[in-house]
Order: sequence, then C-alpha cells, then structure tokens
Amino acid sequence: MNDDYLWDRSGSPDPEIARLERMLAPLRYRHRGDFAGAVHPRARWAWAAVAAAAAVVVAAGLLATAIPAARTTAWQVSQLQGAASLGGRQVALATALGAGQLLRTAGSSQLTLESGEVGRIDLGPDSELRASSGRKLMLQRGRLHAFIWAPPREFVVDTPSARAVDLGCEYTLNVDAAGDGLLHVEMGWVAFQYHNREAFIPAGAECVTRKRQGPGIPFYADSSAQFRGDLAAWESGDAAALPAILGAARPRDALTLWHLLTRVPEDARAGVFDRFAQLVAVPPQVTRTAVLRRDGHALELCWDALNLENTGWWRGWERPWK
Repeated sequence: MNDDYLWDRSGSPDPEIARLERMLAPLRYRHRGDFAGAVHPRARWAWAAVAAAAAVVVAAGLLATAIPAARTTAWQVSQLQGAASLGGRQVALATALGAGQLLRTAGSSQLTLESGEVGRIDLGPDSELRASSGRKLMLQRGRLHAFIWAPPREFVVDTPSARAVDLGCEYTLNVDAAGDGLLHVEMGWVAFQYHNREAFIPAGAECVTRKRQGPGIPFYADSSAQFRGDLAAWESGDAAALPAILGAARPRDALTLWHLLTRVPEDARAGVFDRFAQLVAVPPQVTRTAVLRRDGHALELCWDALNLENTGWWRGWERPWK
C-alpha cells in the first residue's frame, strides 16, 4: 500500500482500507458552510429576539389551554339594580356565576340570582359572594335573602363564622365586615353549624354568629328586648345573666332553653332543665339525671316536647351530643 494515500489520497489504496471506507461512508461529515459565522452579530441578536418572542407566545398559548375557564354554575342574574362585578368584570342580566368567582355589588346596588334547581337569592348592597358550586355559596360580607325549593340539606351558605344549612325554607343572612352575622328565618328551618357547635332556627327565630365562636343561642324575634339583652350578656361570658333569662322565658322560649341545655356548664344545667320542664310537658321517660349528664336520647325527647312543626329532618341529623 502506498502510504501517501493515507495522507493525501494519492496512490492506490490498500483493499482493506477501501473496504473500511465503504463501510464508514454513511457516517462521512458533509460540510454545509459556516452559516453562523457568515451572519452579522446584529442579525444573530435579531434572530434570537424573534425566537424568544415566539417561545413566549407558544408558552402563553399552552398555559391558556392548561388552565380551564371557571366552571359555570346554575345561578344566573335575573334582576339587577345598579352596578355589580363578577371576577372583576361588569355584570349584566343573564350573567352566569362561575365557580370560585367573586360577585360584588356596589354600595347602592342589589341583584337577584336564580337557579331552576335550587331557588332564588337576593344579594343586597355592598355584598360579596362566591359560588363553590350550584348548591354551595360563600357570603363573605353583606346581606343575602334566600328562598330555596331544593330538597332539605342540599343547599348551604358558608360565612366567616358559621355554615347555614337549608332545611326547606326562606331566610335572611347578614354578615358584617368583621365576619359576625345574624340569621333570621321566615319560613321552614335553618341549621347553623361551626365545628361541633350547632343551632336549629325555626321560622320567626333568629341566631347570632360570631367569628371564631360560631352560632349562638337561637331566640324568637318577638321576645323582649330584656330577654335578648340578657342572652347576649350570657353569651359574652356573664354567667350572672342566666337567672334573668330563665325568669323571663315564655313557653315559646323553651327553644332557647333547650339550646342552653347543650351549652351551659354542668353546675348550671339543673336550673335550666327545671325551668324547661315548667314551660313544656316533658315526657315521663325523661329523667332529670339523664338530662344533667346530657344523654342524647333524653335531649331528643326534650326536643320532641317543643312540638315544633316540620322537623322530619331531625331524625337523620348528626348531633354532636349523640
């Protein structure tokens, strides 16, 4: 073999070298020109900027498709007086609530939401509301009036201090800027819940709820101002107000006393039960001893003694004292 072939391919190649060249031919380097070197530096920066902009556009498109739009609920705006916004955009008639979007009314505005499956809601001025779903709302602030025809226990409204569970009713719920609230029931029942604290409010009754404390003791709206004031004092920690509450209670106010049985300290429970037994006909199988130890069955029988209407939901309710 001529060695010059290996240096400058002059002369005849060795047959073995020629065979290896044929085998390696597909891997041969093919020169395409020094394109990068031929481009002016400023041009290279321009191309880089275009590529970066294109990458941003593609990324934004992918992000938009990856994050779905807010899922709409069954609630739609059926009436509107003044201005309101939903997710930062102006509200118009027939606007549908999206799950998680914040609905806000202006200081002198109000609107009505309707859902054919659930009911009707009037949202007052300076109110903020979110819909988690078609049957679960969050009233962060303001006034909400609900007329619900969905089956009991399916529609709930959360507030910063309690959850209102509809039991087939009509009610008004107010929440102030501090997160405290007041519930007034006009028809049916509402259950107010916060952790293990519950209150059951019938038509004509009201219940205060406080942030980080939950629902208070229900009372009828037609009770005396003194009765309501003493109840508020007791809930604020004034144990000396309890005798005045018991002394001023009417038979109708046994609803309040029943709730007190589940809240007062053990040493005050006997006085509450004795007054309760004076106001309503307690079944003979209910013993004072059982009530004092907060026996679940005894408390249920005391509830039945209130003779309140439309309490079929009570049988399936999960009570914390059971």
